[in-house]
Amino acid sequence: MLKIALKLDPNTDRPGPAVLKLVLPFTERSKSRARHVLDNGEEVGLFLERGSLLRHGDLLLAEDGRVVSVEAAPESVSMAHTDDLLLLARACYHLGNRHVALQIGAGWVRYIHDHVLDDMLRGIGLAVLLERAPFEPEGGAYVTTTPAHSHPHHHD
Repeated sequence: MLKIALKLDPNTDRPGPAVLKLVLPFTERSKSRARHVLDNGEEVGLFLERGSLLRHGDLLLAEDGRVVSVEAAPESVSMAHTDDLLLLARACYHLGNRHVALQIGAGWVRYIHDHVLDDMLRGIGLAVLLERAPFEPEGGAYVTTTPAHSHPHHHD
C-alpha cells in the first residue's frame, strides 16, 4: 500500500505535475488517517497531520515521490437559492445553529442532504433542491484553511 504523509503547500512547494488522483466526498476529506483507493485502483494510506482537511485541488506527496491531486467527489447535497439576502442569512443562521457544515455562495447555501433540514428551510420560505455536486463547506472561524484562504498561519 502506498503511503502519503505530506500535504504540499502551494505557496512554497514546487512539485511536478500530479500523476494520480484521490477522489473523495467531504466526510472522507476531513479524516487525516484513512485508507482509500486512487483513480488507478492502487490502495493508499493517508497519515497526515492530525486535524488536516483536504480540499479540492490540494496536492499530496506520496512516499515514492509521486504527486497526488485531491478531487471533491460529487455527493448528495441540498441547495437553496434566493435573491432575498435576509432570508439567506436566516437560513444560514438556523443551519449553523444546528452545527451543519455549509457551503455558502452569492444567493445560495449548500449542505449535505438531510430531509429534516430541507423541510426547515422550506418552512421559512426557501425552495430547496436535491443535487449531486462536490461539497466544499466553509472551514469555520477558527480553521486556518478554507477554499479562499489556503495557507496555514495565524492572524494577529
